[in-house]
Amino acid sequence: MSTTRRQFIKTTAAASAMATTGIASVGALQAQENSKKLRLAAIGVGGSRGRYNRGGSIARGAAKFADMIAVCDVDDLHTEEFNQAFGGKLNKYRDYREMLQKEKPQVVTIGTPDHWHVPIAIEALRSGADVYCEKPLTLTIDEGKQIRKVVEETGRVFQVGTQQRSTKSLFLTAIAMVHTGHLGNNVNAYVAIGGAPGDGPFETTEAPDDLDWNLWLGPAQEAGYCEERRRMFRWYFDYSGGKMTDWGAHHIDIAQWALAPGETGPTRVKGSGEFPKIVPSNFDWPSYLDGELSLPNGYNTATKFSIDLSFDNGSTINVNDRYKREGDNVDFPNGILFEGDKGRIFVNRGKLEGGPVNRLTDADKKELDAYITKLCKGKKPGDHMGNFFECIGDRSKPISDVWSHQRTMTSCHLCNIALMTGRELKWDPKREVFIDDEDANRYLSRKSRQFDTVS
Repeated sequence: MSTTRRQFIKTTAAASAMATTGIASVGALQAQENSKKLRLAAIGVGGSRGRYNRGGSIARGAAKFADMIAVCDVDDLHTEEFNQAFGGKLNKYRDYREMLQKEKPQVVTIGTPDHWHVPIAIEALRSGADVYCEKPLTLTIDEGKQIRKVVEETGRVFQVGTQQRSTKSLFLTAIAMVHTGHLGNNVNAYVAIGGAPGDGPFETTEAPDDLDWNLWLGPAQEAGYCEERRRMFRWYFDYSGGKMTDWGAHHIDIAQWALAPGETGPTRVKGSGEFPKIVPSNFDWPSYLDGELSLPNGYNTATKFSIDLSFDNGSTINVNDRYKREGDNVDFPNGILFEGDKGRIFVNRGKLEGGPVNRLTDADKKELDAYITKLCKGKKPGDHMGNFFECIGDRSKPISDVWSHQRTMTSCHLCNIALMTGRELKWDPKREVFIDDEDANRYLSRKSRQFDTVS
């Protein structure tokens, strides 16, 4: 194992210790008191992008509400680091199936790379656990149908880690303003989620002895080990969907909740974009994703893009790496602009601003507060993990449930498929298939690799 890798683990650990989980509501605090006897296990506790240790962060957040009994990770360094935070008392595993069978946890957090989310979540749900899973939940559109079905069959509580849904002063207020008419009619959204790197090809090396690389790959196609593939997996379609499923899982989610609430989706998607230099023009993506074609070992998700998602109610969500409108003083790299015939508002994680915000009266704010409570299904926002445990307590649907997030992820995948096919697509949100387009329907699922889980 290299010194660089060890230092990376230490750096991300320090950063994750600084992560916050929000302000706890009264209900969340009550949930904390009531759930301490629940047996909790963490699956995937390492970092993803070299910035912070997200998997470990959500698991430690859950441990405020339940009794952590076990940790599972294919990287022994991650396992040991996490276990030390609990006095070295946790039972340790590499294979999550063994852990679920032996420990029988009542609650599970999942912070693995994205391509493992649905397979692990399905096993955890069927084992009888309630599940908190990091976003983005799905790798393909068909995975979304599968996980939705299992949640319905098992009746377990399932929360997705899209914490913007718990931010009252910013995103929830923006949604409430759209729903209650403060922007008027004909509201559209313009979303910017940032571009992605196009670096590569990279050299492959031997995997560290304390990392089970075969199990890390799991259902994904065979690939040689390199630090970029492991740490920056979001920029490989093999394991994720680039910025479209990274930040799109947040901002497209908020935009769709505001403009097209309910279990629906767009009917048309079109746009254009750019891929890294290693990707040939007119590349046969489905064959690549099924393991029948290869690419040089480099990042392959879209680096730039502008895509329109059109809905039957007349609304459109325009998704960009950066949104800029000439002559209108609009230019932003990350956030959502909602615009209707009564004005526009802009929201991101740092601010909510615009004429309609400035015009809010005390009576308006009171009305919005009441509406936000409705959006939160009667619960107070502020603590995303707390909301999960509140819902475990009363067996209700959490703020980021599988049904709404599955529809969001479908829209994210539709954006990527439009870029891959290079043409406008018609989508049936009821049947969840492309209309009269068998070529596009090849993208709904992909083949899974058969692999040996014995370490």
